[in-house]
Amino acid sequence: MKTSSLFLLTISLALLSFRSDKPAYKLYDNEGNKTTYQEMIKTVSSADVIFFGELHDNPISHWLEYEVTADLFRKAGTGFVLGAEMFEADDQLVLDEYLSGRYESDKFEAEVKLWKNYKTDYKPLVEFARKNSLPFIATNIPRRYASIVSRGGFEVLDSLTADAKKLIAPLPMPYDPELKCYKDMMSMHGMPGMGGKPNENLPKAQAAKDATMAHFIVSNLELGQKFIHYNGAYHSENYQGIIYYLQLYRPGIRVATITTVLQDEIETLHPDNTGLADFIIAVPQTMTRTY
Repeated sequence: MKTSSLFLLTISLALLSFRSDKPAYKLYDNEGNKTTYQEMIKTVSSADVIFFGELHDNPISHWLEYEVTADLFRKAGTGFVLGAEMFEADDQLVLDEYLSGRYESDKFEAEVKLWKNYKTDYKPLVEFARKNSLPFIATNIPRRYASIVSRGGFEVLDSLTADAKKLIAPLPMPYDPELKCYKDMMSMHGMPGMGGKPNENLPKAQAAKDATMAHFIVSNLELGQKFIHYNGAYHSENYQGIIYYLQLYRPGIRVATITTVLQDEIETLHPDNTGLADFIIAVPQTMTRTY
């Protein structure tokens, strides 16, 4: 066999072998360039707040949330705070009591409003905080208050009691309906309201969640600490949502973002997914789901 033919055969076999590989994810930077996990950790560790935008039922998101948390903790030490959309502000007392070791998990899990995938996807993060004596902040607005905003707008929050208002962002909540994340909600998810018109309060309810999460992040972030926050990707993509409010409440805060996307193939980042975050985790569309 000629040398050139042997070379071509070798290259063909190598390409075939590469194509038969089945990576669970590929990691890209903001511009769509492939990057490494180590580079991501190095970059995001310089921020004050790191947002991990997950797909709630995606096992790769949840696995990497844990890995990123563990690696950032090794860098930050005890000045590290965890927080999540998946816990509502009125559960903070019970969460604090559990983290301090006052009772076992069965008592905690019976008292708190847990997502259905808590045991597989969020419990490892809570247990990490407990084991390492780290704060874990319940950042989200109680769902009952988000629900009344979706029906009646921000104005209904004025009628809440003083104690209830401690569980939400300060009033009046700023709101910019021209932000892409809220405009897109009207076009993609806007449900008909009165008279067949779109429900303009739907993105306001989303904004109430974003504002409240930002409020409880800054309220629990002291100078020199780092905060990792777990939330649905939509809450932090395009540096909007929670980040918009975070920068209003604490101008100059340093933010890093990670997000997760699904693609039919992950060898390149789809153009629509560039710019969503500082780092984009591309996961195969066929990935199994946690629920």
